[in-house]
Amino acid sequence: MHRKRTYLVTGADSGIGALVADRLTEAGGTVIRCGIGPGMEIRADLSDPAEPARLAAAAERLAPAGLDGVALVAGIAEPSVRTVRLNYFGSLAVLRALRPLLLRSAAPRAVLVSSASSLSAGATDLIHACLRGDEAAADRAAERAIARGRGAVIYRSTKIAINRWVRRHAGGPDWAGSGIPLNVVLPGIVDTETARRTMLGDSAQARVLAEALPQPLGFPGPAAAAADAVAWAVGAENSFMAGQLIFVDGGAEVILRGEGPFRRGVRYRPAALAKMIFWSLVSRARRTNRSNAPR
Repeated sequence: MHRKRTYLVTGADSGIGALVADRLTEAGGTVIRCGIGPGMEIRADLSDPAEPARLAAAAERLAPAGLDGVALVAGIAEPSVRTVRLNYFGSLAVLRALRPLLLRSAAPRAVLVSSASSLSAGATDLIHACLRGDEAAADRAAERAIARGRGAVIYRSTKIAINRWVRRHAGGPDWAGSGIPLNVVLPGIVDTETARRTMLGDSAQARVLAEALPQPLGFPGPAAAAADAVAWAVGAENSFMAGQLIFVDGGAEVILRGEGPFRRGVRYRPAALAKMIFWSLVSRARRTNRSNAPR
C-alpha cells in the first residue's frame, strides 16, 4: 500500500504525527518528517508565515519527483494567537505550497488532522475571519476571546474552520478536480504524551472532557487508531473519497449528533434540478423509442 510512495508528515516529532510517520515507514514508504524537534528532515515552525514556503522548497529538494501523500498533523492547543496561525493559516499555507509536488504523483493524497472537539460550538467571529482568509481579523478575534477568559475556544474554532474549508474546497478543481483526494481525520481524546501532560493531567479536567466527548469505546482512546486512519487516507488504496470528515473518536460523534446530519436529504439548486429533469425526460424518451422499435 505504501511501497514506492513518498510522504511528508508535519508534527512528526511527537504524538499522532510521529505514529503516522512510523506507520508509513514500517509499511515501506519513504517519509519526510517535519517538526520543530530534533531528528526531523525539515525543521519548521508553521506559526511563522515565512515557514510554509521554506518547508515546500526543502520538500522539493528532498523529493524532486514529487510527493504521493501529505499528512498535516501539526497543531497546538494553546489559548493564544499562535494557535490560529499554526492550526489554520500555517497548515493551509503548507497544503497549498505542496500541491505542485502532489500533482507530480500518479496517485496523490492529502489529509489534514482536525479534532472531534470541533463538534462543540466555536467563536463565530474567529471562524469567519479564518474562512475569509483575514489573518489580522482572526488574530484580533482570538485576542478578544482571551481577554474574555474564553481562550480555550480558540483551538476548536481553528479546527471548525479547517473542517469547513475542506468541505468547501475538496470537491473543487484544485483538489478532486485535479485527482487529489483531500480529507480530514478527527481524533477524539487519545492517549498521547502531550495529552497526559496537559488536558488529562488533571483528573477534574479529564472528567469535563469525558462529558464533553463521550467515548463509549474508551477514554482516552488509543492514539494508534487515529494514526492508522491517517496512514490509510494518504495511501494509494484511498482512491475515491473526497472532502470527508472521518471521526476516529470512540463513538463521540454518533453519541452527540445521532442521526441529525442525515435527517434531511440534499436540497438541489434550481439549475441542477432543471438539468436532472431534462436528462430524465431524454432518458425516458430513449427508453420509449427502444421499446417501440420493430423487433
